[in-house]
Amino acid sequence: MARLPRYTITNQTQHIIQRGRDWQRVFFEDQDYQYFYDCLDAAAYNYGLKIHAYVLMPDHVHILATPTNLNSISRTVQSIGRNYVQYYNECYGSSGSIWEGRYRATVLQEKRYLLTCSRYLELNPVRGGLVKNPRDYRWSSYAHNALGKTDDMITAHREYLRLGASDKERATAYRALFKQKIGAETQELIVQSTLKGWALGDAGFARKIEKLSGRRAKQLPKGRPKGS
Repeated sequence: MARLPRYTITNQTQHIIQRGRDWQRVFFEDQDYQYFYDCLDAAAYNYGLKIHAYVLMPDHVHILATPTNLNSISRTVQSIGRNYVQYYNECYGSSGSIWEGRYRATVLQEKRYLLTCSRYLELNPVRGGLVKNPRDYRWSSYAHNALGKTDDMITAHREYLRLGASDKERATAYRALFKQKIGAETQELIVQSTLKGWALGDAGFARKIEKLSGRRAKQLPKGRPKGS
């Protein structure tokens, strides 16, 4: 089955996943994470990609971001691919791509899923058994969003800004959200929507995205049509 084209909608937040080939590690040392971070920061700035949350895991990367032009995401990912892969191959004596293939991404209904998806990203190190608390993981946006530590790569999303009137209020309110568990069904929905390219939102949101993108935004119902 042919893959659906990616969404190219400006000013619509997307969740992006890039995995290591065969789930192999793409980061080993702190300098690896830092080099990738620097590549992402520079590329996002150059190509107009506003990053709201991220996490760099040993074998994959999650990014929550809003493109300001039609090519913001693709050019950012391509730039990272060129620069980080060259760095990785030189450091570890390998060759070829280190990534699974093309990146996966989907649009999301911001009022409904932006903050949930942001928490889902920043809780990855906890679910993966790397740390017990997201504050203990260095390579994510949690310190910025929840603790008020400056991360120049982050652009606050309007849904995050609604959490309070000041940086301190917003960070406090954001931390409080982590007391609420993200259900297994919601986690699976976030992952599968992103991997398969289905819009993450309700039926009305899907219809809106279909009009904007000119492609299906939800999976077709399974089984034979009624009356067939």
